[in-house]
Amino acid sequence: MKPKLTVDALEKERTADFQTTTGIRKILENEGNKDDLLAFMQERMLPVDEIEASSIADDLLRTPPEIGYLTISNALQWRLQYRRVIDNAGTVAGVIRLK
Repeated sequence: MKPKLTVDALEKERTADFQTTTGIRKILENEGNKDDLLAFMQERMLPVDEIEASSIADDLLRTPPEIGYLTISNALQWRLQYRRVIDNAGTVAGVIRLK
């Protein structure tokens, strides 16, 4: 007997990295500032230069991100992992279980 196949989908607001978006939201919830966000981005070794990081930090202060549900690894190469999407499909707004 074949297992039942389900397809899961993400709204574009939920396609970010889970650890990064939860970290950013925690910084902002703890009254973090631009310098805190820049330090966080540097610690995460995001592939952006100082000018772009500064622009991103300004955007994050104006509009905090939704929690993303992908796992993005930049070790050796960028790759996506979808386990969190599969586990949360249908239980979180923007993480959709399609049957």
